[in-house]
Amino acid sequence: MSGQKIVTPSAETIAEAARAAKKGGLPPVHLWHPPFCGDLDMRIARDGTWFYLGTPIGRFELVKLFSTILRKDGEDYFLVTPVEKVGIKVDDAPFVAVDFNRRDDALVFETNVGDLVAAGPEHPLRVVRDPETGEPSPYVLVRTNLEALIDRKSFYRLVEIGEEADVDGVTWFGVRSGGAFFPIIPAAELHA
Repeated sequence: MSGQKIVTPSAETIAEAARAAKKGGLPPVHLWHPPFCGDLDMRIARDGTWFYLGTPIGRFELVKLFSTILRKDGEDYFLVTPVEKVGIKVDDAPFVAVDFNRRDDALVFETNVGDLVAAGPEHPLRVVRDPETGEPSPYVLVRTNLEALIDRKSFYRLVEIGEEADVDGVTWFGVRSGGAFFPIIPAAELHA
């Protein structure tokens, strides 16, 4: 290819393309379908720490920028720009919900990258229980296919404001937000 420079994807080239594509608000990654350029040695740990080449990314602004071009296709995660798509590893969920507040009838969660999301039908809560230990892992949907793991202190606060409700003939303990009830655990297990 004469005259065309081939660039190997790196965190720097992805960040540069993301900055160029960002014009207020979140970039429309769902509209971008660039060619897959391979995997990047980037990982998001369960606690929300981003790593590049095995080293934590210490600049919050860079992590926040990368978070805006994150997309999940199937079970795989990618950083997507208008011209390239690279795979990254995510240990659990790409975000962590580090706090929440009640605003009117909604629970508004804040993520480790500064996103605010009001739980409700558009942004449901779900709880997955470890089949061996029974330990809960609660999540809130932040953006299309992208969830935040709700941190332990916030989950305990959710439990404090929980209530029981009938869901399809079964009494569940859960929380209400945005006009919806989100089950956490069957009430019978609480009272056993």
